[in-house]
Amino acid sequence: MMVERISRNFDSEARHICGPFCLGPLTFHQEAVGALVSLSQGARRADRTGGSFRYGLVFSSRPVRVCERVILQVEQCDLSWHGAMRVGFTSVPPNGRELPSLAIPELTDTPGHWAAPVPEMPCLEGSKLQFWVSRSGTIYFKANGRQHKLLEGVDLSRRLWAMVDVYGQTCSVVLLGSKKKTLFGTRTSCPAPQRRTSCATCQRKTSANAITLVNVKHYCDDSQRRHVVPSLANKLTSDYENKEDCAVCLSQEACIRLRCGHQCLCEQCATRVIQEFGTCPLCRQKT
Repeated sequence: MMVERISRNFDSEARHICGPFCLGPLTFHQEAVGALVSLSQGARRADRTGGSFRYGLVFSSRPVRVCERVILQVEQCDLSWHGAMRVGFTSVPPNGRELPSLAIPELTDTPGHWAAPVPEMPCLEGSKLQFWVSRSGTIYFKANGRQHKLLEGVDLSRRLWAMVDVYGQTCSVVLLGSKKKTLFGTRTSCPAPQRRTSCATCQRKTSANAITLVNVKHYCDDSQRRHVVPSLANKLTSDYENKEDCAVCLSQEACIRLRCGHQCLCEQCATRVIQEFGTCPLCRQKT
């Protein structure tokens, strides 16, 4: 009965898609948590309680897509411990599992689990980071505007759930959601459904990208499409590849270029960084 109920919950959540730019809700899995984990804030915050550095495993509530970036914020740290959180993926469904105390090596020594430690520096309180698996099966994480390779060899032939071990000095994390860049825009997760309504964020994104989709359709229907579409696709691909995330919030496009030459802030974060710090977050030169 428990497995059936979990399956029904997952199916209901997976069907909640607000629009073409919605990835669906993303929370921590409420039926698969470590022995010392307490979930709150709608299963988006995971706290490791007790006097141990282990038993902090949590999983995503649904499978994540290839190149879907899971975004976390560190809420609390205990610097008396060594090491920080571990992140990765599993192809073994979290439903009804008996969890070990550690992701590494207890889970990674078994088939269907891939995880790697995140360096301590990006895991200080207030830090935001994101991690994902690429189309080549490589796990990456990004923090403070820098991208790092963690692990290779993830099997992409099966569905993958995101896996976080709230380990060591990392005592509390909040799941901020996820995003996935596509050729025609960025798809994002939305709040877990309370009612069958569309979330405002996805509606705004749908409206903002409507013109782009109409224009692309127009070109594709044109009799000259063999000549027009390749150049259009090349331009869209180039624009997509050149986009960078804001080094502060990691969720908006970096559109503000500072005097040092770094284009690393969104409009909202640029105002706060310039007023409060007055330096570039990457090279620390004065703005």
